[in-house]
Amino acid sequence: MDLLNVKNICKSYVNHRALDNISIDIPRSSIFGLLGPNGAGKTTLIRIINQIINQDSGQILLHGININYDDIRKIGYMPEERGLYKKMKIGDFLLFMGKLKGLSRSESINSARDWFNNLEVSNWWNKNIEDLSKGMSQKVQFISTVLHNPDLIILDEPFSGFDPVNANLIKKNLLRLKDEGKTIIFSTHRMESVDELCDNLAMIDKSKKILSGKINDIKSAYKSDIYKIKHLNKIDDKISNFSVIDSKIVFDNIYESEIKLTKKISSNDLLRLLLSNSIEILEFKQKTPNMNDIFIMKVEEGNNNG
Repeated sequence: MDLLNVKNICKSYVNHRALDNISIDIPRSSIFGLLGPNGAGKTTLIRIINQIINQDSGQILLHGININYDDIRKIGYMPEERGLYKKMKIGDFLLFMGKLKGLSRSESINSARDWFNNLEVSNWWNKNIEDLSKGMSQKVQFISTVLHNPDLIILDEPFSGFDPVNANLIKKNLLRLKDEGKTIIFSTHRMESVDELCDNLAMIDKSKKILSGKINDIKSAYKSDIYKIKHLNKIDDKISNFSVIDSKIVFDNIYESEIKLTKKISSNDLLRLLLSNSIEILEFKQKTPNMNDIFIMKVEEGNNNG
C-alpha cells in the first residue's frame, strides 16, 4: 500500500518548466530514491510535498487524502541547505525544534537522548552548535528531522558532509527506521547509496520522469550483454557470437573472463557454445549494471535525444 502519491505535478517559473507532469507512487515502509542530476527538479518536488511552495497543477496524496499544511507535522524534512541556530546549545535547539513539531519538553528530551545513543553522541547535549564540524552539524540536523517520530522522512542529499563511518551509521539507522514502518524518501545524485538502500526509485531529468519502479526490476531490465565467467581452459577468441573483453589466469589452469555477446543469443545457448568448445564452466553470471551505470545511461540518452 502506498503512503504517498504524486499525481501529474506541474510547476513552472518564468521561462522555466521545473516539473512536467510528474507522477510517482511511494510505498509504505520503504526507502525510495528520488534521483536526477543537479537542476533536474528533485528539490522543487520535495518542496511541493512539504507545502513550502505550491504546484501549478496536480495532486499530492498522503494516506490517500490531499495533503494539507496540518500534515507537515507527520513529515520529517532535512533540506540540502542545512540550517542550525549557531548561538544555541544542541540540547536547547532540539527542545525548540520539538516544540515546533508539537512535542512536550519531556517527549523532546527522551527522543533526543534515544537518538544521541543511536548516533553515538551521548555527551553532546550541552555542546555549542557553533563549535561543531560539518559532519557533527549534519548529525544534529538529522536528529531534529526525526525527533518527532514522523511517518514520512524526506532527506535531500543526506550523506553530503559525512565521512564513510558516519555515513554508514546513518544508513544503518535508515534501515532500522524502515523496519519500524517508516517511509523514507531520499533525493540524491550519488548512486552508491541507492544500490545499498533503496527498494524503489524514480529518476527525473530536465523536469520529466524518465524512469521509475522497483530497483531490482530496473536492474534486470538493463542487464548487459556481458558475462563474467570462471572456467578451465583458455577461451578461443575466434569462437563466433561473442568477443573476449578480458581474461586472466587466477590459479593454475583456472581463468576469469569477461565476454560480450556480438549476436543476440540466450544464456543457455552461450553456455552450450562454450561447453562445445571444451570450456569447463565453474561460475557463470550475466553482468548486472549498478544504478550509477543506469543513471549515466539514461541521462546521456536524454542528452542525445534533446
